[in-house]
Amino acid sequence: MKRRSFLKKAVAGASVGAVAAPALAQGQPTLNWRLASSFPKSLDTLYGTAEIFSRRVAQLTGGKLNIRVFAGGEIVPPLQVVDAVQNGTVEMGHTAPYYYFGKDPTFAFDCAVPFGMSSRQQTAWFDQGGGRDLMREFYRDYGIINFLGGNTGAQMGGWFRKEIRTLNDLKGLKMRISAFAGKVMQPLGLVPQQLAGADIYPALEKGALDAVEWTTPYDDEKLGFYKVAPFYYAPGWWEGGAQLAFYIGIKEWEKLPKEYQFAVEAASAEAHMIMQAEYDAKNPAALARLIKNGAKLRFFSKEIMEACYKASVATMNDEASKNAKFKKIYDAYQRFQRDQNQWFSVAELPMQSFLSARK
Repeated sequence: MKRRSFLKKAVAGASVGAVAAPALAQGQPTLNWRLASSFPKSLDTLYGTAEIFSRRVAQLTGGKLNIRVFAGGEIVPPLQVVDAVQNGTVEMGHTAPYYYFGKDPTFAFDCAVPFGMSSRQQTAWFDQGGGRDLMREFYRDYGIINFLGGNTGAQMGGWFRKEIRTLNDLKGLKMRISAFAGKVMQPLGLVPQQLAGADIYPALEKGALDAVEWTTPYDDEKLGFYKVAPFYYAPGWWEGGAQLAFYIGIKEWEKLPKEYQFAVEAASAEAHMIMQAEYDAKNPAALARLIKNGAKLRFFSKEIMEACYKASVATMNDEASKNAKFKKIYDAYQRFQRDQNQWFSVAELPMQSFLSARK
């Protein structure tokens, strides 16, 4: 009898739970939103993160908040997502904030800065270190509220037609590279170019580019850069943990029922975690395939790394001296990064160094 009583209560409890979850959205409006992505569908991890987010929001709201994802170029060009959200063309966007460096270099702190934090450190800064509040204060002037949108982890240093042994090898080199890194490397002789993902391979193939950086082995393999630029360099010091963001127009956000807002926050956090896990799981095999197919793995020399570091510090300090918004976040970012690096040097780095040296 006790067992039967327990089962009845368990079934009843399960039924209540099953009804209660969608009941949260009962009586709320059905909304159909559009989300503009900066990425093509072929890059399933970058583009797919927005789809993961969209599906989870629909599930959490009982199908009441439906967000349709559009690939880069379907509604607006890939590098105009922030404008589309800002002017109300779409309710949401999914993008890499440093794409909008030209509007204000401060955008980059929501993504990656040269010799910046790792993905774990970046997430910690955003979620627990005050980064969210600082960035939302900045975004308020653009009529946008931002949410975690995934992280690629440390990226590669790019594909080159020739080996880069010394600083002289950088002079005159035409390279597709993020705007911040490009600004840092210009004094070293590099000629930076900014192109959306779909335009890079044709430019590299035709010789309009000598080198290109994109993300990590899993995505780079899909884009086929190794076929025309076989030297694959590491590390991508300008992207130690490139964080993406979901953007929502503040006016649209404020109109959402609280239950829908909770769903958006939960779904963005989940999608953020999944992207990093996917890259960590898929990159090792992708790198092995690239090397098997002819990619030549190389590492930037200490001379190049030191010169790039000094140029990065000079560029960051120069921007901070003339941009109050940048300086406010830069000062907080630096303090948090110093503490993180000290902690990681105690346990994380020695552990990984030991394991990496094992055969």
